[in-house]
Amino acid sequence: GSLLTVMQDRDLTLGVSTMCIGLGQGITTVVERI
Repeated sequence: GSLLTVMQDRDLTLGVSTMCIGLGQGITTVVERI
């Protein structure tokens, strides 16, 4: 499932998603469920 679905199913407040861009670069997204 998606990050938000897993957070809701497990009653979590914070979630982190990491994505590889390539050539040693990447991005991270922190999601807070309120």
